[in-house]
Amino acid sequence: MNGLDTNVLIRYLVADDEAQGLKAKRYIESGPGYVNCIVLSEVVWVLESAYGYDKEAVVTMLERLLSTHEVAVEDADMALAALHDYRRSTAGFTDCLIGHRNAAHGCSETGSFDKRAKGVRGFKML
Repeated sequence: MNGLDTNVLIRYLVADDEAQGLKAKRYIESGPGYVNCIVLSEVVWVLESAYGYDKEAVVTMLERLLSTHEVAVEDADMALAALHDYRRSTAGFTDCLIGHRNAAHGCSETGSFDKRAKGVRGFKML
């Protein structure tokens, strides 16, 4: 298994640089590739901020990533649950993932000042 950095995964998903995209594709398909939760969060941030993808486009890409056989995502069930919360709320994906990871580690709630996370299961607005 090969760990994947954010920039390799972005090139694989977006294919905006032909040479790097081909290298990323070959590397991932020689895999399997491993995506940890930090990389998953960074991917969402890059897609939204650098590429201007809207939420639905990001959700579609993450669903595709989570369902591909070439890639293993850390805590994939948790990432899918976070993706579900992200889709139906105003919270950012990373906040949703934080809430699910905290709950999995025994936290009864996650305190936050981020009003976008209001209503997301497990968050308490301070």
